[in-house]
Amino acid sequence: MQEYTQVPGGVAAVNGFMAAGIHAGLKKANKDLALIFCSVPAVAAGVFTTNQIKAAPLLVNQKHLQNLSTKAIIINSGNANACNGEKGLQDAEKMAVLTAQTLGCAKEEVLVASTGVIGDPMPMDKIEEGIKKIGSALSVRGGKAAAEAILTTDTFAKEAGFQFSIGDRKVTIGGMAKGSGMIHPNMATMLSFITTDAAIEKKLLQETLGEIVKKTFNMITVDGDTSTNDMVLVLANGLAENTVLKTKKDPGYQDFYEALNYICMDLAQKIARDGEGATKFVTVEVCHAQSEADACLAARAVCSSNLVKTALFGEDANWGRVIAAVGYSGAKFDPDKVDILIKSAAGEEQMAQDGVGLMFDEAKAKEILTEKDITIVVDFKQGENKATAWGCDFSYDYVKINSSYRS
Repeated sequence: MQEYTQVPGGVAAVNGFMAAGIHAGLKKANKDLALIFCSVPAVAAGVFTTNQIKAAPLLVNQKHLQNLSTKAIIINSGNANACNGEKGLQDAEKMAVLTAQTLGCAKEEVLVASTGVIGDPMPMDKIEEGIKKIGSALSVRGGKAAAEAILTTDTFAKEAGFQFSIGDRKVTIGGMAKGSGMIHPNMATMLSFITTDAAIEKKLLQETLGEIVKKTFNMITVDGDTSTNDMVLVLANGLAENTVLKTKKDPGYQDFYEALNYICMDLAQKIARDGEGATKFVTVEVCHAQSEADACLAARAVCSSNLVKTALFGEDANWGRVIAAVGYSGAKFDPDKVDILIKSAAGEEQMAQDGVGLMFDEAKAKEILTEKDITIVVDFKQGENKATAWGCDFSYDYVKINSSYRS
């Protein structure tokens, strides 16, 4: 079993990487421009939103990721640079050009990300001045500042970092993410950036990231809205000097896979915990399904159901909303075999058996639901496959936050 040792520093915890976060004026006061830089060429992989409306930085990145090496990611918050037409594309490209000039690399070695209000023109005068300044702020201790600079309605910076082993080599992986509302990834507003010194070929890194995103970032939901700006980017610079991973059969590949999965799951759960106005962190476990796909469909449906979310906020053990969500999820199952239970630090209570409600202890169920971390278990009793989704409840504050987001 792989052991993970936590290390501080987020994206800058990794050998060869530095980061920075500054206030460039896109927001009134808080940091709003972040930079991740690698001192040596790295290979990069990315997964992007399935929303047909894609922000300009995503279109630029899809092109720049064809380059064999990547050295930097420039990120702004406060403006999504989405739905800005040709000017938006020019602005995203210009961010890459300006960053490349600051760092002394090629523009194709720079990836770009933006988050914030959709449809507002980019304040490129502020962006340009900010990029000129941020290069001198780069530091191996700059991970926290960078994580703070990418936030929008988030209530805390989301970072992770740890070391693990591939063969006899010590490998480090670090990451940061943002996301609180407009979270329902089909790749949320969700951005995640991961750095590692593992040596792995670009094609295999892309394939691995694509698989892992399905089980981690794609299994969280806050409000059912898939953003125009969602992306996950991974940079690997090879400085750990492990034998280069080229295929899934290579010794050490499974260790890398599990480590990347571990950090993606950690960051995904932090996003779900920080859902706008959330008072509960909810885990939905679907087990004994005929297929993993069926389990995923059911888990996501329950986790994203507004009626389930509001019941959890009201601490009401309304299991009927759970089974209804399973029913419209598209999952294949026998309704006459489904069991449903809830559990938390306060204990557990089964509410339905074989698709029929039980005379459960309402007082005990209420006690279970008063906890902040709650798990809903849906047992199909038809196979050996399972899936887990993560989300939060809906509170009055979600409406307050999103009714005045632009102001």
